[in-house]
Amino acid sequence: MLLTECRRSRVEIRTGCTVTSVAKDGTFRIETNQGILESKNLIIASGGLSFSKIGATDLGYRIARQFGLKIVETRPSLVGLVLDGKKYADLAGVSIDSVVSSGKESFRENILFTHRGLSGPAIIQISNYWQKSDPVLIDLLPETDVAEMLTANRHGRRTLANFLGELVPQRFADAFAANANKPLSELSNRDIDDIGALFNSWQAKFSETEGYDRAEVTLGGVSTAELSSKTMEAKRVPGLYFVGEVIDVTGWLGGYNFQWAWSSGFAVGNAI
Repeated sequence: MLLTECRRSRVEIRTGCTVTSVAKDGTFRIETNQGILESKNLIIASGGLSFSKIGATDLGYRIARQFGLKIVETRPSLVGLVLDGKKYADLAGVSIDSVVSSGKESFRENILFTHRGLSGPAIIQISNYWQKSDPVLIDLLPETDVAEMLTANRHGRRTLANFLGELVPQRFADAFAANANKPLSELSNRDIDDIGALFNSWQAKFSETEGYDRAEVTLGGVSTAELSSKTMEAKRVPGLYFVGEVIDVTGWLGGYNFQWAWSSGFAVGNAI
């Protein structure tokens, strides 16, 4: 469909074409490995840094800087996070419905243990808001007060791991109850408080993201303050436009980033 629309509008598509420099002197002059192109308008729709294996580069940011536009610091986002300290690699593949929070933002979705940390929809969503210096708060049993439940059942002879295994995957219960895996009747008040805090308010600390090659988007980019909100044209460089992920606009999972790419592109198309 896209190619059909391009043909209808007499759009020329060049593949394997590398831009080596861009200049403006009345019109834009774009030097490429396939020759020099000139145009009245230049639209940067180069995306972010995610997935360099399929061609992602920093071209858009370099062009923006060349023309003096502010770039908001970039980093991988909508991405898994690497745990700081114990990795729980033996739990890789275990998924748990959780509430994950960072600052004022909170998401309820599954978390997924990986060999290096956590992923899954809730973690991927919260990665947009995660700050390296701050822990992420995870409620592993969002509808259960674990300390209260253990207190009500502390007369039982079941071990802690077996009891928790009725609420979460057994592999996870075994790992997280390892330091206090004894009959419920032998749990001290301190044990119950510690276990309750671990399950209802686990403060997970992360050292880094899984990187651009696993990130769905790039956080940051060309500052929106530099652009017209109606046309996406650079306020200080007439004829220069930016659309999509190269701009400092990042949405949630669920098609929001695709929608931003299409909507910003539509705005530019109408403007020129």
